[in-house]
Amino acid sequence: MDTETLIIESAERIFSDHVDKALLDKCEQGAFAEALWQQIVDQGFHLLGSPDSGTEAADLFAFLKICGRFAVPLPMAEVLLANRWMAAKDSVLRSIGIQHNGGVIDIAWSSHAEWILAVSPDSRIVELHPGQAAQEGLANLAGEPRGSIAPPALVQGMLEVEDAPYAQLALARTCLMAGTLQAVLDLGLQFASERRQFGRTISKFQAIQHSLAVVAAEVAAAQRAADAGIDALSSERFLYEVAAAKARVGEAVGIVAEQVHQVHGAMGFTYEHRLHHFTRRLWAWRDEWGSEFYWQQILGQQFAALGADRAWDFIATKG
Repeated sequence: MDTETLIIESAERIFSDHVDKALLDKCEQGAFAEALWQQIVDQGFHLLGSPDSGTEAADLFAFLKICGRFAVPLPMAEVLLANRWMAAKDSVLRSIGIQHNGGVIDIAWSSHAEWILAVSPDSRIVELHPGQAAQEGLANLAGEPRGSIAPPALVQGMLEVEDAPYAQLALARTCLMAGTLQAVLDLGLQFASERRQFGRTISKFQAIQHSLAVVAAEVAAAQRAADAGIDALSSERFLYEVAAAKARVGEAVGIVAEQVHQVHGAMGFTYEHRLHHFTRRLWAWRDEWGSEFYWQQILGQQFAALGADRAWDFIATKG
């Protein structure tokens, strides 16, 4: 069994046992998933992709797909990338935010972070801030806590990261969304096979079959787009593969969430049903670390710079 398969199977067992709607509801109301975090630390998952961990960056992103499938209520993308960049070997919870006007914004779970890294879209230099400087009180659409550090922010160190850090965070969100899209498809298939109308399950109706077929195609495209971004790590195409992946998966989010909510009907819009824990994360993550428009601009600028004679070679050639 290869390392990635072992990681995926172990993560699925832990999340199946610990992540349910009751936990997601509690975390949305302000609780911290302490027992789940301890399980992750005990298994060493918080150090995936870090130097000397025996794992690669690709393992980190594969793990994030599983986190997305279970809507894990922890800042795993931020923790994993921060630990990788800092070559961490401890169990400290680190988070990441965006440099903004001398401060830091959109810090995931800032009140629980001992250290905060601040990333700029156009730089490989990452600032290091003490966690106690952060203030919390906001949340994204999914109810995940977000905090900030007011300017002028105290900088206690600087890191230089190889592959563009902002793009790595965008790829992390892309992988989370790819996993969540799979979970939404699974929920749609399960509901259609169980819900009965006019003496048969709604999965027998052509309109439902068509909707789920569209969803399955979008999920497959999202998975491949995320994988292309992972495959491009440390290559010259990394930024552009991430741009294409984040834009394509963001597009899939709009289609999949709409279709699966329609399959569920009124039931899917209730707070008591678990579908919203996945679709609200998709809608929130779609805009975090660059929306489709932001990444489409990056691609457009690249194609404009290449010119018409070289654009097709860039699209059709890998690496």
